[in-house]
Amino acid sequence: MTRRDDHPGTPEHPAAASPPAPSAASAPGVSAPPSAASPSAAGAPVGRSATSASPASGAPSSSSGASGGPSAAAAADPSGRARARELGVVVGRLPTGPLNAITDVEGVLVGHTTIDDGADLHTGVTAIVPEQLFSTWRLPAAVHVGNGYGKLIGSTQIDELGVLESPIVLTGTLSVYRAADALLSYVMRRRPDGLSFNCVAGETNDGYLSDIRRRLITERHVLDALEGASGGQPGEGCVGAGTGTTALGFKAGIGTSSRRLEVEGGVPVTTGALVQANFGGVLTVQGVPMPAAELIPGADGAEPPGNSCMIVVATDAPLDARRLGRLARRAIFAMGRVGASYSHGSGDYAIAFSTAPPQVPLLPDEALTPVFAAVMDAVEEALLNALFKATTTTGYQGHVSHAVPYDRLLHRLHRQRP
Repeated sequence: MTRRDDHPGTPEHPAAASPPAPSAASAPGVSAPPSAASPSAAGAPVGRSATSASPASGAPSSSSGASGGPSAAAAADPSGRARARELGVVVGRLPTGPLNAITDVEGVLVGHTTIDDGADLHTGVTAIVPEQLFSTWRLPAAVHVGNGYGKLIGSTQIDELGVLESPIVLTGTLSVYRAADALLSYVMRRRPDGLSFNCVAGETNDGYLSDIRRRLITERHVLDALEGASGGQPGEGCVGAGTGTTALGFKAGIGTSSRRLEVEGGVPVTTGALVQANFGGVLTVQGVPMPAAELIPGADGAEPPGNSCMIVVATDAPLDARRLGRLARRAIFAMGRVGASYSHGSGDYAIAFSTAPPQVPLLPDEALTPVFAAVMDAVEEALLNALFKATTTTGYQGHVSHAVPYDRLLHRLHRQRP
């Protein structure tokens, strides 16, 4: 199994071949459709250089680390895929951070390990590592469950005590227990005197595109994601825990976004979100439905079983667990903006934590309304990025999940946007 260490990228800027993206502070809207140089309607093929299979052995390869690479724009991305703003789709009026990512929250790192053999295996690990955790091993946190058909290991103790005691690891459903055990090894090495640890690991089911029963994730895969985590531009789309996920009828994956604002007293706040998108419904962009059957006629529109969504919200706003619970609820609400069906089999979870120093006075509830807006906008855009950055993937038993076709989506958006 080969491995390549990826390096964090730089803040995004519009691609030369794409229309200029509106500024973060501009009113919501879309720019003109991309030119002929823009990504194709069908999306780029799945065969990325970092995750190709060995022709001789057929063994899956993995890539680890920040899994970012320069995220300047679609033209600079080897997959040819673009983020929402690079397509002119702007969510809300609040400005983003420089990376428009959860890593804009100071001290929050992200790492991926991606496993992709180009055939039956499309899975991986994503780690969210708040550096502030290492000084106290206690950050204020809360979990909200939109629908509990899923596995978020460690969530009940967060509910009870209101604190996060470990990094957060995301992976595929049948690998979540191994991921939690590997995370435990990571934490125990850093806390040699500890006798009780609450490790947090979540999952969504990638069994439609990946042979999930092989349970390929090992301790090394998890440790690589944790130890390679970086504060640079996180990889999005078919990377890490999003390698084999689908959402809203299209190929999806990992997505991230951030917002900056000032709250009561002129206090600056940065809030970021990272999502593992794998849920059902009808893709909706700025109020316009984008049914997969209409954007890609003839494509298999069957919704894979076990659909779910994991959302991680980080903020440097000084908030306690109760107030963070209010943020986590808004994160689940934001799924509705992009067309989530919140189905019976969907495990929809949000975990929110604060990195603010404990001595900073808490924000009053009356000051939280703009923070709520920041959370909902960041989650909505992160979900769109998870879909827009993903590539068409053929996986286990020949199942195909198609990338969002930009030209058809933007044409429909310009024609029907309210």
